[in-house]
This record gives sequence, structure tokens and C-alpha cells, in this order.
Amino acid sequence: MLKRLRKTMFLFLTLLLTLICIGILYAFLDVTYRYRDRIHPAEDISPRPVAMVFGAGVYPGGQLSPVLADRVLTAVDLYKTGKINKLLMTGDNSTLNYNEPWHMADFAIAQGVPEEAIAFDYAGRRTYDSCWRAKHVFGLSQVVLVTQRFHLPRAIYLCQSLGLDAVGVAADRRHYRLGTRIWFALRESLARVRAWLDVHGFAPQPIGGDPIDIFSPEYQGRYE
Repeated sequence: MLKRLRKTMFLFLTLLLTLICIGILYAFLDVTYRYRDRIHPAEDISPRPVAMVFGAGVYPGGQLSPVLADRVLTAVDLYKTGKINKLLMTGDNSTLNYNEPWHMADFAIAQGVPEEAIAFDYAGRRTYDSCWRAKHVFGLSQVVLVTQRFHLPRAIYLCQSLGLDAVGVAADRRHYRLGTRIWFALRESLARVRAWLDVHGFAPQPIGGDPIDIFSPEYQGRYE
């Protein structure tokens, strides 16, 4: 009797583990491939009002990491070629001495973008948060997403799932170090599964707030 019970439990756990693995694989593949046709070269993008530029690491002293610098430079090119009218810098500002959007804006201004063409989302702590806030706080309906190719499938999936019409431009302007590529590949694999769960299950609540019209003449993006 005990032997039969153990066998039954083993089969049940094996089946359960198999179903979990299938579910994880499905979520990963769904995020990876569903909107892959929405990634385009910059020259093929039709004009849209806003480019969302996703934050990444900023070094002490305000220098952008190579990954983040490439994102901003790609967005600057879109602005200068008339593909977009405004850059929405979205990133982490969870502590007083760490402000991704601010440093991203400074870098863009140094490349010739006027400050009035830049908007700030200081609560984009996760990709999900940035996409949700673009729709529900900033009231956007169409955006160009600017980030590296490894990140674009997840970013587009989240925006599309949250009701924001998004296309993506890859910001891969250089060859990144092997360690960096491996780290992002591992992290992104888990993040895509989490993104699927966020959309279809968890529905986390990002930081909200009053509506912000980044095209209003009264819009003031910087804060002191």
C-alpha cells in the first residue's frame, strides 16, 4: 500500500513539474515571438509623437553605462531625423542620489536635443511600470520603444498587452562585453516569464498619479 502511494505521488509530482515547465516555456515563447514583426530599423519607422527611452545603469558621477548611452543616442537620432517629436526618459529615481531620467536628459541635451523636447518619467522602475505609466499617467496611445534588441520583445509585449500601440527600434550600436551579454540573456529569460505572469495573472499596480500632458505648454519635466 505504501509503495503504491509513493508511486502515485511520484507520478503526480512528475506530471505537475512537466506542466509547470510547459507553462514556463509557453510564456517565454509567447513574449519572445508574438510581436517580433513590430521591431524595425530606424529608417523604416513611420513618424510617431513619442519615443520611450528605457533607463539602465548610471555610474557614480552621472556617466551613462554603454547600454544606456546607446539607447539615448538612438533616440536622439530618431528626433533629429523627424521620426518623433518628444523623448520620454523613463527610469529609476527611487533614491535621492540616483536619477536615471535626469542623466539621460542631460546626455541627450549634450547631443543637441532641446530640453523642451524631453519628458521625464521618474517612476519607471521596471519595464512594466514604464509601459503602464505611459498609458495611464501620460495618456499616450502610440510610441516608439528604444532599447536593445534583447529587451524589445518584452517591452513591446507589455505595451501592447496594456493597450499601448508600440513599435521598437533596436539600440545596439556597439558590441557589448561577453559578461554583459551573458548576464542580460539570463536575466531577460526570467524577465520574459515574469512579464507574461504580470500581464495574465499578477497585474501589479505601479506608482500612479494625476494625468500628465507632456505636450502641454505648461509641462515642466524637471524638478529641483
